[in-house]
Amino acid sequence: MLANILRTDADAHRQLPADSELVQAVAVLARAQQNAVWDRTQAGNKLTSHLRQYFPGYLAAVGHRREGMFHPIARVLLAAAPTPQQAAKLTRTQLRALLKKAGRKNTIDAEAERLHAALRTPQMRQLPLVEEAMGRQASALLRQLDAACISADDLAEATTEAFEEHPDAAIITSFPGLGPLSGARVLAEIGDDRSRFADARGMKAYAGAAPITRASGKSTVVMARRVKNQRLAGAGYMWAFSAMAHSTGARAHYDRRREAGDRHTAAQRNLFSRMIGCLHHCLTRRTNFNEDIAFPAPREVQLSLAA
Repeated sequence: MLANILRTDADAHRQLPADSELVQAVAVLARAQQNAVWDRTQAGNKLTSHLRQYFPGYLAAVGHRREGMFHPIARVLLAAAPTPQQAAKLTRTQLRALLKKAGRKNTIDAEAERLHAALRTPQMRQLPLVEEAMGRQASALLRQLDAACISADDLAEATTEAFEEHPDAAIITSFPGLGPLSGARVLAEIGDDRSRFADARGMKAYAGAAPITRASGKSTVVMARRVKNQRLAGAGYMWAFSAMAHSTGARAHYDRRREAGDRHTAAQRNLFSRMIGCLHHCLTRRTNFNEDIAFPAPREVQLSLAA
């Protein structure tokens, strides 16, 4: 059957990209790391939901950190005291020891004092046996979260090491908003076979950055592309968001699209389209990102400067 398909419709099928062995390894690691991050998020959400049922005081005590349950201090503390009764019995000395075990180096005494007070704050409690059982369940969920965190960190390190060995790494990370890990995710999806995309439009369509225009009679509709590489589109969304904070040109481009009537997602997708078009240009010509070329000043600004 496959031979007959190639005999009759060979022109309708594209050859697989001839990516290098290194970029295939980067793709395996980058996708595995992304999956590990998703697993870590799911495990963290399960544990948080469970703690909310019997130990809300713990969530309030550790919730001020951006990492939340993923922070080593939060996990070490819960492993030592998975129930409100056990947490309330922790002394300042024990808390200082736990903070050091989790890697805390500064203001240990102040943090131990804060946790000592927070873990003794009155809260709604379950029945004693129920609370103990829920603590055992929390410990089991915590072990799953610990394993997911270790996997995500280990794969992130391996992905970064493999990516930095690739000759395209310097070009990709020259773009605002792309670091070693996010750059590896982008490289993993576009590959290093430069004949894969005939022009920037092909890469934009593959990433879902280029819209689709449908016309029928006098009606014309422009809509977002649904069929795309979902991993590349997800990395591109975060890339564009981060680029706005590190590039004045990217921020100005986004603001112009918003002023033109685009919603946030559409304006950010338009910025991603511009950035990935620039990436295709830079990879093809082996040159680093140049802010002045990628985002030239509007003509009105140029005329005012010339005057």
